[in-house]
Amino acid sequence: ARQAVEAELKLMQAQVEPHFLYNTLASVQYLTETDPPQASKLLGHLIDYLRAALPDLRAESSTLRREFALARAYLEVLAMRMGPRLAWRAALPDGLAELAFPPNMLISLVENAIKHGLEPNADGGTVAIEARRDGDRLVVSVEDTGRGIVAATGSATSGEGVGLANVRERLAALFGRRGRFVLEAVAPRGTRAIIEVPCES
Repeated sequence: ARQAVEAELKLMQAQVEPHFLYNTLASVQYLTETDPPQASKLLGHLIDYLRAALPDLRAESSTLRREFALARAYLEVLAMRMGPRLAWRAALPDGLAELAFPPNMLISLVENAIKHGLEPNADGGTVAIEARRDGDRLVVSVEDTGRGIVAATGSATSGEGVGLANVRERLAALFGRRGRFVLEAVAPRGTRAIIEVPCES
């Protein structure tokens, strides 16, 4: 089951990542003609993203440090593309940085928050990433101030699509009942996605 889920993850990455890269490169091309210093800055953020992402493409394990680095690089790129519509922060305590965490799971939550929470908002919003230890469990959350959960239907605007379904499947395959994924509404508006996994050290 684990191998099947990881194979599905790699297929999904192969389908999704090119769109992010093409859109970013198109932005670089546009800025090259209109604002060369900003084009250089955006290209630098893209290089940082690729440096963080490429080592994990075939990795079966990762650390919070690496996953936060990938999320930060991704958000730096998006912040330039979205401008003032995107604000973000990421808090990773030093004592948790080297703890094991499944590769590319955090970035899935961040991508989801941007795509379904902030991008549809005319004013955008904020994404906040946090990690903490709760006893023998590692808790990682991604909170956005976007459209939030649709109360009338009980479904989530940021969330029952392929990306989060894959997170649930991977958690089940990797940790069984020890892995937990929660999606909840945030007042006055927004969504919080939480992953809980066992601490391995």
